[in-house]
Amino acid sequence: MADVKRRDFLGMALGGVAGVGAIAALVAMKKTWDPLPSVVSAGFTTVDVGGMQEGEMRDTQWRGKPVYILKKKSGDEILPARDFKLAGAYYCIGIKICTHLGCIPNWKANDGLFLCPCHGGQFTGDGINIEGTPPPRPFDIPPFAVKGDTTLILGESGKEYEAMLKASGNS
Repeated sequence: MADVKRRDFLGMALGGVAGVGAIAALVAMKKTWDPLPSVVSAGFTTVDVGGMQEGEMRDTQWRGKPVYILKKKSGDEILPARDFKLAGAYYCIGIKICTHLGCIPNWKANDGLFLCPCHGGQFTGDGINIEGTPPPRPFDIPPFAVKGDTTLILGESGKEYEAMLKASGNS
């Protein structure tokens, strides 16, 4: 082994400590960029639609936004761009936020309409804006995937969601 002088040893020790410090700083920076576990878990919502009756509306939340799921009655019009089939029944789903000014419309089951209390916006049960009212476009549809016969996972893009996008021309 070569003769190591004290100055050489101190230089190598300082370089080693600086290298370890730089790696620790990079690891700490990366951890600050990663989303918190609570944020990651909030990205998905599981909804069991088993037991829903025809015409029943169910509310839930996904990423803090109100989402509705409506089980359609037999004989209701089916819209491929807004409806999906699950266990022999048709459902529609949407983010229940008015596309005019962001209000949360109320569901009027007797009329089969969503009515926005602020500016009179109206949407059908499928979430389509009614002509002549302020909302410029239909409710947004959250990404979802079907698991099993009765479970929806909001926040995951499944084949039913992809088919709806393709039918609406938004793929």
